[in-house]
Amino acid sequence: MKLLLSFCLLLFTAAALAGPVGEPEPELRARLMTAIRAADSFEDKYEAQVWLLDMSTRLQRYQPDEAQRLEFLRLVHSEAKRARLKPEWVLSVIHIESRFDRYAISHAGALGYMQIMPFWLEELGEKGSNLFHASTNLRMGCTILRFYLDKERGNLFNALARYNGSYGRSEYPNKVLGALRNYWAFD
Repeated sequence: MKLLLSFCLLLFTAAALAGPVGEPEPELRARLMTAIRAADSFEDKYEAQVWLLDMSTRLQRYQPDEAQRLEFLRLVHSEAKRARLKPEWVLSVIHIESRFDRYAISHAGALGYMQIMPFWLEELGEKGSNLFHASTNLRMGCTILRFYLDKERGNLFNALARYNGSYGRSEYPNKVLGALRNYWAFD
């Protein structure tokens, strides 16, 4: 199955990098290669190309700018791997939390992609940090999710409920796991 998926993605990659008459589209090729080279959280460049292209296609409806989308995905992958999380889990949380709106503000005052509460900045002595800054938001969100995953001994369902502040209820974890299953599952 993985071999078939890899072959299909390779064909898709070739089609995506080609123009209408089979001419390479230099701008897309350059952007993808820049993202792949900068993606140091991948084990190999082929894995980076397959994942970035696949996730970029899925994310396009939320982030139409290709360069920003590839940079965002590289950052998600890097922060997820740093926190020992699956990047697809992080994408699923972001999907439910903010619908990929960098400037989202919840009714409770949580900010950014992963909806981080501003009190964390003061709590950590980082008052000057900006939760709308993608790397700050993703690093904090991934660290918080990892903490709850460790606290729940690997139980993602319970960790997601803690992340959302809805421990003991199933609505939020089910939404995130549904987004994972329906949009972001990779493998």
